[in-house]
Amino acid sequence: MRSVEPVRAGVPRWEITVPSRPGRLPGVVMAGFSDHANEFLDLVLVPHPAITVLFDFGDEPFVIEDGRGTRQRERVVAGLAPDQARGRGLAGSSECLQLRLSPMVAHAVLGASSELGGTVVTLDDLWGREAVRIQERLRAAGSWEDRFAIAEDVLARRGDAGRAVDPEVAFSWRRMVASRGRVRVERLVAETGWSRKRLWSRFRAQVGLTPKRVAQLIRFDHAAHRLAAGQRAATVAVESGYADQSHLHRDVMTFTGTTPGAIALSPFLAVDDVAWPFTRARSAAVPIGA
Repeated sequence: MRSVEPVRAGVPRWEITVPSRPGRLPGVVMAGFSDHANEFLDLVLVPHPAITVLFDFGDEPFVIEDGRGTRQRERVVAGLAPDQARGRGLAGSSECLQLRLSPMVAHAVLGASSELGGTVVTLDDLWGREAVRIQERLRAAGSWEDRFAIAEDVLARRGDAGRAVDPEVAFSWRRMVASRGRVRVERLVAETGWSRKRLWSRFRAQVGLTPKRVAQLIRFDHAAHRLAAGQRAATVAVESGYADQSHLHRDVMTFTGTTPGAIALSPFLAVDDVAWPFTRARSAAVPIGA
């Protein structure tokens, strides 16, 4: 386990704790966040091509709210690309464990996929009373290392008991990730041997969004991180596969409700390399989510 605190100018003063090595579950990464400077008060949550599970241990509730006005707290599951989600908190010490699950893992672990497309739900809706018991175990744990171990054991057990996605769906996901969202659905249809209708239906049922929407999300994620790294929007648009800068602007507005300039200053993106070192370290060769 290692604990780090970002020091770059403008980066939030969150203490971020991550496991010292990748976990034993492919497609699962986790990090612990502690905020003693009251910076978890109102944040735009930038969509990422993963299902996010959040366990909140803070003194005051940290509420996740999507663009539809749905509000969840304590044990939250954010599906792929929730509609303009924000995190809102009250003054006070905050602490949470955040898990990122590849949709290929989440289908088995959470027992839901299509229900999570673009939504924010409570983990209780998916796991019932077990979600509360796990929260209590995590809160009582003596260290972040213990919390990581507990979470990994729970996910492994539920994953073993769950149903895997279709091989064709998993193949299509990998192809979209490897191409950073730039592979055409028609090509996936040809490569899987399924009809377009079957691929569309099975993919949406098991991932939560259509192949086209997921490809847009993966492309947006790649572009958003380049914007956060300080690259010009025009360059990012061209090199990320957008028709032009206005096309990039529309996608950013669709996913976040803000502009490319605002995304470039996002506090979540600013600490992304710190919170998810193993995921981001692979990005040069294999993009996020592979």
